[in-house]
Amino acid sequence: MSDCEPDVVLGPFSSPDAQATPWASALAVVGAAEVFWLSTVRPDGRPHVTPLLAAWSLGGLCFTTGDRERKALNLEHNPHCLLTTGTNALTGVDVVIEGVASRVNERCEREQAVADFERKYGTHLTDPDGAWYGLGEAVIAGDTRLYRVAPTVGFAFGKLPKSSQTRYTWPSRRR
Repeated sequence: MSDCEPDVVLGPFSSPDAQATPWASALAVVGAAEVFWLSTVRPDGRPHVTPLLAAWSLGGLCFTTGDRERKALNLEHNPHCLLTTGTNALTGVDVVIEGVASRVNERCEREQAVADFERKYGTHLTDPDGAWYGLGEAVIAGDTRLYRVAPTVGFAFGKLPKSSQTRYTWPSRRR
């Protein structure tokens, strides 16, 4: 697991006077985002994209899925994936985290991830009337799959008034 700071480089397609988005700022976008888009590849090579909840935990982005859902089947075949979040506007920052998804099997890690999800999504997970009430218990019991995407590379795309393209690479996973 890697909670270390990535290397940060401003990309060539940025505005001339743009600055790189610090990793702490990109992580704040991830922390505040409610919806993420997971992109995986089907066994026949076709892409698959789906919205889901995700939380930064255990040194990566974590999400849940059922055993027979398309994303789980895709990840069994090819664990490389990416998660995207941001705004549907011409302002703000969009963040992409690319990496390798692995199942989280240790109970203590599942408990930590559930605590992070509950801290982030609150009553959606903890209130009996919440949309995903009971998900935490299912994750801890191992009845619902929990995945962690270990980041290999990430991007922050700053939009108007100045565009910036920031690339993050983690020292132990350079590519």
